[in-house]
Amino acid sequence: MLEIDDIQSGALRPRPAPYVATYIALRIDQAKAGRELMQRVANVVTSAANPTSPLADTWVSVALTHQGFKALGVPQEALDSFSWEFRQGMAARAKDLGDTGDSAPEGWEKPLGTGDVHVIIVAVSPDEARLESVLEGARKTYREMSGIEAIWRQNCHALPTETEPFGYRDGISHPAIEGSGIPGSNPKEEPLKAGEFILGYPDEMGGIQKTVPEILGRNGTYVVFRKLHQHVAEFRRFLKSHSDGPEAEELMAAKMMGRWRSGAPLALCPLHDDPALGADPHRNNDFLFQADDPMGFKTPGGSHIRRTNPRDAQIAGMARIHRMIRRGTAYGPPLPEGVMEDDGADRGLMFAFVGAHLGRQFEFVQSEWINDGIFFGGGEDKDPITGSNDEAGSFTVPRRPVRKRLHGIPQFVVTRGGEYCFMPGMRALQWLSDLRS
Repeated sequence: MLEIDDIQSGALRPRPAPYVATYIALRIDQAKAGRELMQRVANVVTSAANPTSPLADTWVSVALTHQGFKALGVPQEALDSFSWEFRQGMAARAKDLGDTGDSAPEGWEKPLGTGDVHVIIVAVSPDEARLESVLEGARKTYREMSGIEAIWRQNCHALPTETEPFGYRDGISHPAIEGSGIPGSNPKEEPLKAGEFILGYPDEMGGIQKTVPEILGRNGTYVVFRKLHQHVAEFRRFLKSHSDGPEAEELMAAKMMGRWRSGAPLALCPLHDDPALGADPHRNNDFLFQADDPMGFKTPGGSHIRRTNPRDAQIAGMARIHRMIRRGTAYGPPLPEGVMEDDGADRGLMFAFVGAHLGRQFEFVQSEWINDGIFFGGGEDKDPITGSNDEAGSFTVPRRPVRKRLHGIPQFVVTRGGEYCFMPGMRALQWLSDLRS
């Protein structure tokens, strides 16, 4: 069984709905101060054990970059026991992720990707009042200390429409994890081995990810944070220019995502939207692909949700070993409905990945499934919504008697920065605070 009380809540529990959230990046200038910070945040961070307090849906999590562990004075043997991808950092692996051109690290929002980000604190709550209640403790922790500097912050929120900036209902899919007691959102998906997401337990391939010493990694997980700017006006213009009316626009948007913007999946309602289905958490993710849609006539193989989670579809490889916990939190003001010109505001998603395997989960999905189509027979086509397209992107909609082919897809989502982090277990935070020079 998972040691739930030793796992941070942010590793396993889905965010509340609705929500507000804050991401705060800190730099550690003195190792001693950093260790004291670990001691203090351990008293603020909430575990994944079922909470009974009035703040049950409100939690604070803390994660560290590889540079952050160095700044604390973690021994080299321990540093070397983390995954290779984590040790390199996101900026160094940008080309493999498709972060080139406008998404290249040279244009990232500083200090993301510079090595100055050592600690990221995340606070999530259903409303501002409860968020401030828990955040005040975290703020007090670093504001009272010398040797710790807050260097970046991003506030996020649920949009009034309860969607992400392109207009799609978000946060629908969540895997079931053996021993967690937290149900998945798809009753047709078998729970995954705990080791796919948490270090110290067997994964789907029978392996167990560990660190040296074991306490440092046990009950921890890798976390990817990415700030993704969304070109909402350009997305709207593209849909309009490739459709012959509002209904056709919505169908094209659904084909590109694999869901209607209400959240209703094409797998269950391919011909028309069903907002009641989209809003029903017991039904809106209750489907597979292979049995009745192997050719993608309902949900195209190149659609976003089928790329990022092929489920039981016939693909090259084994989908379960690339399964991720994925969360997105919106930032910036919504672009008013019907506006087709960019207003210059910064809006998009703070993306978060949680998993025990940076390489074969996040990086594999990003490079092989989102930015390539060979795995399902889609050639060089990329994800039509989040792929690294360059005005030459293509997307195929299977249909009888003749398929529809879209050309000239631009890049709708641009990376503004990010970090590879590790979210330690509760006991590991104490171990870090007890380090000595």
